[in-house]
Amino acid sequence: MDVTVDVVGEDTHELTVDAETTYADLVRETGWSPQEVTVLVDGTPVPEDQRVTVDHVTILRLIKGGSQRA
Repeated sequence: MDVTVDVVGEDTHELTVDAETTYADLVRETGWSPQEVTVLVDGTPVPEDQRVTVDHVTILRLIKGGSQRA
């Protein structure tokens, strides 16, 4: 199955996955760790161990950047 993965504020990825692929696997394929992001399907978070069953997901990074101390 082909899946479009939109990383909010970053890139869009087009991936091909099999029936056993989980959302955590999908996240790793985009270069992120499942601990750094939340995966959304139609705006609703999904468990990382659930198998991918849709053709479009959004990845929301939980932490980005930080303050610089002088």
